[in-house]
Amino acid sequence: MKAFFPYVAETRGITVRVSVSYLAEQSEPAQARWFWAYHIRIENNGERAVQLLTRHWVITDGRGERHSVEGEGVVGEQPLILPGASYDYVSGCPLTTSTGSMQGSYHMLDTEGAAFDVVIPKFALTAPAVGA
Repeated sequence: MKAFFPYVAETRGITVRVSVSYLAEQSEPAQARWFWAYHIRIENNGERAVQLLTRHWVITDGRGERHSVEGEGVVGEQPLILPGASYDYVSGCPLTTSTGSMQGSYHMLDTEGAAFDVVIPKFALTAPAVGA
């Protein structure tokens, strides 16, 4: 699993795994537009069901400029993840530089009413070198 999801973080029994792919067909380097897709798997290894309520991303481009993005749920959903289950989704990120990174957190609520933040591991956004 490590090869497919090279970025991993665990918080309170919730494991977040990330893989990222550069999408050349959606990128236009001549117009300073690079695009990546990221696949996230959230695994509940805890004893209580958890619901993902909100997300917070910090996106850093190749110039070091940071952008903060917050919102409800992920891809239009606020999934309930049962113990022993996982939730997968795919989303994307455009940048105006050929490199950057993303990291963040999910705000979760468990069935006992406890709210907590789950770390999303930092992952690199790197376009292949031109001519490589």
